[in-house]
Amino acid sequence: MTDPAEQRDHLEVVCETTGTVLEVPPGTSILEAARQAGLEVTAQCADGLCGACETWVLEGRPDHRDTLLGPEDRTFGDTMLICVSRASTRLVLDL
Repeated sequence: MTDPAEQRDHLEVVCETTGTVLEVPPGTSILEAARQAGLEVTAQCADGLCGACETWVLEGRPDHRDTLLGPEDRTFGDTMLICVSRASTRLVLDL
């Protein structure tokens, strides 16, 4: 069964700090899209395990797909690991 968040044509991510708007297609991580747009984003593992790419969420609701953040962090939705997580809503991130 296909994940509803993956069925969308793309995910819109606004990078508040740089003023960049990313159109993230299915199968591409936010981290990959940010790097393709020329943003320097730290990520060591790119598997949702190390936490290096943890990013503040200013607006929107992340779909957490990592194994690092605990239940409370996921409920608050203040941060997300952009190497593996997505969203079913438009996101504004502190990038």
